[in-house]
This record gives sequence, C-alpha cells and structure tokens, in this order.
Amino acid sequence: MDNFENLAHRLRKAYSGAPIPPMRELLGPTDVDGAYAVQAVNTQYWVAQGRKIIGRKVGLTAKAVQEQLGVRQPDFGVLFDDMEISDGGTLEASRVIQPKAEAEIALIMGSDLPDHVVDRETVAAATAQAVAAIEIVDSRIADWKITFADTVADNGSSAMYVLGSERRPLDGLDLWSCGMVMEVNGEVVSLGAGAACLGHPLEAATWLANILAERGEPLKSGDLILTGALGPMVTLNPGDKVKASIGGLGSVSFNYQE
Repeated sequence: MDNFENLAHRLRKAYSGAPIPPMRELLGPTDVDGAYAVQAVNTQYWVAQGRKIIGRKVGLTAKAVQEQLGVRQPDFGVLFDDMEISDGGTLEASRVIQPKAEAEIALIMGSDLPDHVVDRETVAAATAQAVAAIEIVDSRIADWKITFADTVADNGSSAMYVLGSERRPLDGLDLWSCGMVMEVNGEVVSLGAGAACLGHPLEAATWLANILAERGEPLKSGDLILTGALGPMVTLNPGDKVKASIGGLGSVSFNYQE
C-alpha cells in the first residue's frame, strides 16, 4: 500500500470515532498535490460505495486562517448527498467526532461552466440561486491539530451541511455587505459579512470553478457550492440549537443532540 492509500485508509477508519495524529511523517504540511491525491483516493472509494457527489465546499477563505496554516490559498472538499441535514433538523452526535459550525452562503449552479478559466461575471451568470447555509465541519485529526495538508487530505475537514428554505436569484442580492448572525441556544456567538469570504462569496466560487476546470472536473448545472465561512466557527456541544441569519437570504437552523 503506497503512502497515499495508507493515509486515505487511516482517515476512513477515523470516521468510526477515533481520530488519528497529524500525518506529517508521510505528508508535508503544505504538500498540496499529495493532500489532494489522498482526498481523491477516498472520494473514489466512497463513490464506489454508492455515495453521490453533489458539489464542493470551499475552505480556508479567511486570510487569518490561511496565515495560521502557512498558505495563501483556499482549499476544497467534496460534498456528498448523504451530508445534508434538513433545515430545522437534527444532527446526532454519533455522526461526528469534534464538530464545529460556521455560517456560509451556498450557491446552486443553474448551468454548466466551461473547462477553462472563467471570471466572476461568468460564474455569477451561471448561478441559479443563493441560500443561507450552515456547514458543520469536523476533523479526523486529533484535537484539530491540522496543517493545510491534513485538512485537504481529510476532505476539507467536512462533515455535514444545512440549507435554508429560502432560495433567491442573485439579482438584487448584496452578497458583499450582507450581515451574518449565528446564534447558539439564543445567544449570539458569531458575527460576520459576505466580504469575510475571500472578499466576496463569488470570488470563492470563481476560485473553485477555475481549480476544478484545471482538474478536468468543471462545475455543472445543479452543483452545490458552500463558499466559505462568513464569521468565526463555533464548537458544538450536545443539546445546542444553532441558527444562522444572513441578510437577504433569511435563516437556517439545526439541532445537535446525543
């Protein structure tokens, strides 16, 4: 078993609830190609097991987090259909290890994008809807002691997501200055704005579109994009009721319980 297969296997086993140490002995902290190779091994494995890819998530969109991990770029992970929790629904603690929540703007593509470099205007024109979202991130790396390579290999530290019930076309929306408020048990725990996401959520989506085009996997009509956090993430504890409200897009919520 080569190093990439070995690391991918370790990460899959960790989903059972036993996180693993950082993978630095086999994967350099900023080894972009190696990290995505490990991610791809597990993506192929899960697809073979019957899981369906429905989009991508963009991570590391905050400059402060990029600096913390020693990189100058976002990352991405794969979204599968079984990751979705219904708006107002419940996430059971048995499905995650050390979860955190962050509020985001999700985009739903209305048409295919080409397999070459595109600009923000092209991505906007191909976008059918925007929707308030909460991403539940998780790490199979013990105590969240991650490097850039760790989080990429670990499918962008992904877990679950929740989409709001209000879906709006981009026309008339201000995704740059729109405010975000996230509450846990009725207490405000995170504040932010669209501009916190790589300067604009569409910038994050454009970065993703071009990275995927380079890989021969351009975004398609119907694909979902989680564009990245609008404010600080929050650690979850059983019993928490989480709600995020985003200007122009309404609110989205879920419950976290044993």
